[in-house]
Amino acid sequence: MASGNQGSHLADLWDDAKAAGKNEAELLLYRSNLLGSDKRITNYGGGNTSAKATERDPLTGQPVEVLWVKGSGGDVGTIKLDGFATLYMDKLEALKGLYRGLEHEDEMVGYLPHCTFNLNPRAASIDTPLHAFVPKKHVDHMHPDAIIAIAASKNSKELTQTIFGNDIGWLPWKRPGFELGLWLEKFCKENPNARGLILESHGLFTWGATAKECYATTVEIINKAINWLEGEIKGEVFGGPKVKVLPADERRAVARQLMPVLRGLISADERKLGHFDDSPAVLEFVSSREMEALAALGTSCPDHFLRTKIRPLVVDFDPAKPDVEATIAGLPAALDAYRKDYAAYYERCKRADSPAIRDPNAVVYLVPGVGMLTFAKDKATARISGEFYVNAINVMRGASSVSTYVGLPEQEAFDIEYWLLEEAKLQRMPKPKPLAGKVAFVTGGAGGIGKATAHRLIRDGACVVIADIDADALAAAKDELCGVHGRDAAEGVMLDVTSEDQVIRAFDEAVTAFGGIDILVSNAGISSASPFDETDLATWNRNISILATGYFLVSRQAFRLMKQQKIGGNMVFIASKNGLAASVNASAYCTAKAAEIHLARCLALEGAEFGIRVNTVNPDAVLRGSKIWTGEWREQRAAAYNMSPDELEEHYRKRSMLKLGVYPEDVAEAVFFLASDMSAKSTGNIINVDAGNAQSFTR
Repeated sequence: MASGNQGSHLADLWDDAKAAGKNEAELLLYRSNLLGSDKRITNYGGGNTSAKATERDPLTGQPVEVLWVKGSGGDVGTIKLDGFATLYMDKLEALKGLYRGLEHEDEMVGYLPHCTFNLNPRAASIDTPLHAFVPKKHVDHMHPDAIIAIAASKNSKELTQTIFGNDIGWLPWKRPGFELGLWLEKFCKENPNARGLILESHGLFTWGATAKECYATTVEIINKAINWLEGEIKGEVFGGPKVKVLPADERRAVARQLMPVLRGLISADERKLGHFDDSPAVLEFVSSREMEALAALGTSCPDHFLRTKIRPLVVDFDPAKPDVEATIAGLPAALDAYRKDYAAYYERCKRADSPAIRDPNAVVYLVPGVGMLTFAKDKATARISGEFYVNAINVMRGASSVSTYVGLPEQEAFDIEYWLLEEAKLQRMPKPKPLAGKVAFVTGGAGGIGKATAHRLIRDGACVVIADIDADALAAAKDELCGVHGRDAAEGVMLDVTSEDQVIRAFDEAVTAFGGIDILVSNAGISSASPFDETDLATWNRNISILATGYFLVSRQAFRLMKQQKIGGNMVFIASKNGLAASVNASAYCTAKAAEIHLARCLALEGAEFGIRVNTVNPDAVLRGSKIWTGEWREQRAAAYNMSPDELEEHYRKRSMLKLGVYPEDVAEAVFFLASDMSAKSTGNIINVDAGNAQSFTR
């Protein structure tokens, strides 16, 4: 399978030296992390691993057999020991006596907490019986693309026999749960020499007497499937190309034009964030003759389906005659048709106790010749959904090349999507944070106020694009933000706010990264000080260029995007006390800051009809972490007050009415208030964050 990274042979990463001295639980963790490190074995959050270990019962002090199994919602690649559920095996075995049959299968999940060993708070997943009832010490359940390609083929049973003989068995599709656990147990007893099995339309189960043996078997079986498929797939796949693939820069240009419009159209009830993928595997699929027919069949593996919905939406776009405006004009009708189709699917398949219909919008959008767009409630979910659809593409590639691809039956798909156990899981999820699904663009993002603001907005759910002219500081700030909040929390873009081309390009990058913009924090700044008659034209122009023209260029581009999205927006200008209160020896700076304030008021007037609010924060004397206070400005202001630079911060604190210092985090709190719905009925306003200065009271 040459597409993507499938063609490579899986390496055996087991290291005896690293495994030495580990107990069964630690070996399970080691094995799990190795398996989860390769997306060809399983994707994020997919698959399960387990081990049966002898533990000391805390109640009796006697040795007991305990099942260690990946807990609900975990990811084998990043899991820690506390991510595993632990359950008494004898109690799990006793559940067989309570089982009332398939119609009552779901009630068995309620008994799992009663089997908990050592008061472990990690919830056991629905897959627990699948591991408990396999009479082997170590069990892997993975979702490799190469295996699912076989499992999703029309003649998957025959293919399994051809490739693996009696070494690997086969079972027909069955939704995970107690019944499937019993099926697996029966298979193992009837086939004692088998080392695993393929579950139709789902994935791979393998087992072994030791952690190392189990891991080696999993890798061996996947490699055997990869090698067989590579030997069988020859020539064109997906029926060959139907349309040309656009060059990379043109693909991204189309994506940038589509994403904000699409995001606006699907964010009426819940803000969505986007992800763009134009990897080789995606481009091969979206440009092929069979793409539309295969896409309509949906995915096969439940893990793929849960993250990508019943089917994707194919965007009407012809790369041979690229007319993005026409495509955009057709999006509302296309989305309406998809929603109606989804509602019909819900009506056809719903049961008496099914949960209410959920968001009817597509998750995956396929654009011929361009790539794939995915949208979800947060960036990580959008990205991971795209990764899962790439898995689905790889599966369809293999299955359709060696057989006939078969998607999950519609009713089975519905029963998984609207499973009452899945609904209960969704209801237990924490309430979305105030800025969930929103994207903020922060200029001067590597400085004290900018970085503190980024941290504050991310903490309450936003994704942030930090823009700065200082490349080193920008890289360090992005690393810090992603290190604290996760890889999907922030992006960094180089930006000189005085360059119109750079501003446009920076917002283009933000759109490609997240799908649009909801919040602008215009914060890029400089400072200068000199008597008025000694202020040269270069100093004057530099202040006006960065602090006035820069704010104009950045806010204009944000305004355009917000209007295009049609879901409102927020702009917060970081001005200064000096925009309201004149200051000696700072005429250029004060004038430019006053221009910022008035520009914000003008934008508030024009933005109101589009739901775009524009407000201003006026800080004063924020020295800590500020780049503008590290050079001449600090020395110049200290000289104006006839003191040393080290005394300046204390001077400003004592000068304030409240006798308090002002820090970047204080300004960030004001920005958060204005960017959030707490200030939903405020626009054209100013908040002073200066610890009190009568001169800057707003009139």
